[in-house]
Parts: sequence; structure tokens; C-alpha cells
Amino acid sequence: MGEISLLNNSNLSISEKLSTEKKNISILGSTGSIGRSTLSVISLHRDKYNIYAISANQNSEMLLSQCLKWNPKYAVIYDSTKAKWLKEEINKFDLSTILLIGEEGLNKISSDPSVDIVVAAIVGSIGLKPCLSAIKSDKKILLANKESLVMAGNLFMQAVNKSNSSLIPIDSEHNAIFQCISGNKDSSIITKGHLKKIILTGSGGPFRKLPLSDFNDITPESACKHPNWTMGKKISVDSSTMMNKALELIEASWLFGCNDEFIDIVIHPQSIIHSMVEYVDGSVIAQLGQPDMKIPIAHALAWPDRIQSGVQGINWEKLGSLTFESPDMTRFPSLKIVREVMKSSSSAPIIFNAANEIAVDNFLSGSIRFTEIINVIDFCLQKTPSTEPTSLDAIKAIDENCRKTALDFCKSI
Repeated sequence: MGEISLLNNSNLSISEKLSTEKKNISILGSTGSIGRSTLSVISLHRDKYNIYAISANQNSEMLLSQCLKWNPKYAVIYDSTKAKWLKEEINKFDLSTILLIGEEGLNKISSDPSVDIVVAAIVGSIGLKPCLSAIKSDKKILLANKESLVMAGNLFMQAVNKSNSSLIPIDSEHNAIFQCISGNKDSSIITKGHLKKIILTGSGGPFRKLPLSDFNDITPESACKHPNWTMGKKISVDSSTMMNKALELIEASWLFGCNDEFIDIVIHPQSIIHSMVEYVDGSVIAQLGQPDMKIPIAHALAWPDRIQSGVQGINWEKLGSLTFESPDMTRFPSLKIVREVMKSSSSAPIIFNAANEIAVDNFLSGSIRFTEIINVIDFCLQKTPSTEPTSLDAIKAIDENCRKTALDFCKSI
């Protein structure tokens, strides 16, 4: 196993830890479920945090409402077709918020010298460059954008290690792992052989017990009804296919410096244990909590301190049993494919992610069936040439080529 390269305590200076000044925060993806949860946590701690900048992809109406409530210095709308209306509304309400547009705007609010913390809550590949901008600008980054590590894990972690930025995951699973190992002052617990295994837990989504014969009839509406979590449509579909767990496997390998052989995936339907680590002496340390993203967000915001998240604690008397089972690879083929992807070229995860994004979009629009999502992914992995990209431009080219291949295949189905 490799060395843990996630976060060194030395990346946070003593002055930062002791400072009582408000921290300026940029939220990339403030209108999504994680962005809204972040705003909910911050609303409890306005004495500690200031919303400096927010952004949305297309949801201009919600972005406007957030501007009215939080009065940030900057707001970014990624979709330029929404910019005219939003600018007129900002002017109509006489807000001081400056409107920025597109990738340039995201890069600006990620690297602005006044920003202390960047919450990377954008879903999809568009989050990669803003995350890198935040790293190069030595920000504290709260990472929920899986795609940054899936697409460019090597370049991403190299940039982190060369910078003075700090990186804390806020995906519930990776934040749980971070909490389970962060008590170890020695960052080389993996290279010294102290840590035996990382165990990612997953609920199994809404179709864990659905007969396989019924999978062709799954609708977007049913795929988005997660039994435990409230999430956006894309991540909800990924949860129903367990593609989210496949992507998290890749993400965990980069965050914690280990290959996939040291990472297990276990189905845990109650979503109370968010992940675990097993040490060589047989000890297993788990992080438990309600299935609410405000908990890992609050943890990451305040780390190494703790603040209230606004989430009720576990009622142990009413909790009942916690159960576990192995994932069914026939039901969730993405979990089998991802192991092959991780042993292939460095372009394979890019293809894996891009094909899935296109397939999920087409499923949500009704263009393909639920069972055809994995067919799109498998087709693209076979048809897109395997290469070893060494730059962002090369990564982008692979991503765009795969998206075209995936889209053409979706149209042919």
C-alpha cells in the first residue's frame, strides 16, 4: 500500500487553528443537495463563516434566492443562457453581488485571495479545473466532487502534495474513513503496515431486493427514490446502480494511497455505519451517524475542531439491528467492472466516468432503459482507445471523445 497523501496536519498553521476571524467560503454547486446542506450548517455558525461566493449550473432561480439570503460578493452561473435574466434580477433587487459566468467564474471564486475554504460540491467533470485552481491557491478544500479524482487522480494528488492546501473529503464514506484514521499522528500508518483494510459501506439503493426480472421496468422516478438519503437525481441513479460506490472505490484509492485490493465494499442497508477501517491487530474502527450530509460537512468545516451540524443523534434504543451483506455482482455489475478499470490504463477511469454521466442523462430523459446504463459503459470501455494521459488537455480530450461515443451509442439503442 502507498502512503496516505490526503491531508497532513502541518498543512493547517497554528494561526489558522487559533484564529477567531470568520472564514470566507466559496461553494461550488450551492444549489445542489450538498451545497444546500452546507448552507444549512453555516446558518448555525454565522459567527464563524461568511458566504463569499456561490455557484450553480442552471438553477438560476435558486441561485437568486441564495443571493437574496446570503448577499455573497460573487455568484457564478455556469450556463451562460441563464446569465441575462439573473443579472437583471440581481440589479432589480439592488444586490451588491457580482455575477460571473462559466468555467472562468468558477476558477475565480476557487482561487480568490480572500477565500479560505472551497466546498467542491459540483457534480460531474466540470468540477475538475475549479478544484485544481483551489489547490494551486492553497485553499482548504472540502471535496465532494468524485470526478476530480476519478478523472485525474494522479495529477490531482500531485498538485495537493506540492501545495499548501488541505484536502478533506465530505462524501460520507471518505469522511468516515478520514475520521477513523485521523487520530493517527503518524501519516505513514499504511506504509508501516498498521492498516489492513478499508471497508466502504453502501446501502444497496432502492433496488437491493427488486427481482432482476423487473429491472427493465425501472423508471427514473423510482431510481431517484433512495431509501435513506436525500440527494440529487444523478447521484441517486448512481446509488441505484451502485456506480457511486464504484467511483468511491477509485476515489478512496487516491485519497488514502492504496490500491483496490485493500478496499472492500459491503452492503449496509441502514446507512448508519458510513465506512470502517480494519487494523492488523484485528481492531475495526467505524464512524456512525444519521444518513445526513450535514454531519460530514460540519466535521470538515471545523476540523480539527467540532461544531454542531443541526442533525439529531442516533436513538440507540430505537435503532434496532445493523446488518451487512456482500454486494451481488449480477445486480450491480459496475462493482465488478471497476476492479478491471483500476487495473487498466489511466484513461479507463475517465472513460468509465464519462460514459456513465452520458448514460445516466439519457436514462433520466427516457432515452434508454435502466439496464442499458451499464451497456453504454461497457461499450465505451471497449471502443475508446486506452492511453496514458499526462495533462489536463489530454484528459479532457479522452473525456470528450468518450462522451461522443456514449451519446452515439445511446441514440442507436
